[in-house]
Amino acid sequence: MSTAAATASTPQFLEIIAFKINDQSFCVKTRSIREIRGWAPATPIPHSPYEMLGVINLRGKVIPIIDLSVKLGMSGTQASERSAIIVTDVNDMTLGLLVEGVSDILTVPADSLQPVPQSAGQATNFTEGLLAHQGNMICFLNLEELFASGNSYAIGGGGGGGGGADGWQEF
Repeated sequence: MSTAAATASTPQFLEIIAFKINDQSFCVKTRSIREIRGWAPATPIPHSPYEMLGVINLRGKVIPIIDLSVKLGMSGTQASERSAIIVTDVNDMTLGLLVEGVSDILTVPADSLQPVPQSAGQATNFTEGLLAHQGNMICFLNLEELFASGNSYAIGGGGGGGGGADGWQEF
């Protein structure tokens, strides 16, 4: 049997990390995850995007913390001791994603991924599909697409927020 034939007949698997947002299950590929951290308060940044809670210092590097539920158009996550920050590298950015909690790290057959119905509208742009797992549906997010629409959360650089000459705006 040739190597190509053996590879073609070998079932493909997806390694995913599953988490909860607003009591709904979501997952992403584990290869884009750098680490999972417990919740730590973020320092707010004036005039930042609505879904950006602020920044944290991660071993000397300042990274933005994004409330993933807000990014997905849902109500914001109430951070608690059970909340987690999933640190990910996506589109040349390091981001921390606030979720209610991480539920599983799974390896699932790639053929178990079902397409998102076209009637789901814009969701088809940033989802890989849906997974049925233990009686639940897990929405498989494509972080590259979700964070591709020109949203840059890069910290540093020129400019600064606000309307004043020094970057601050008086009220």
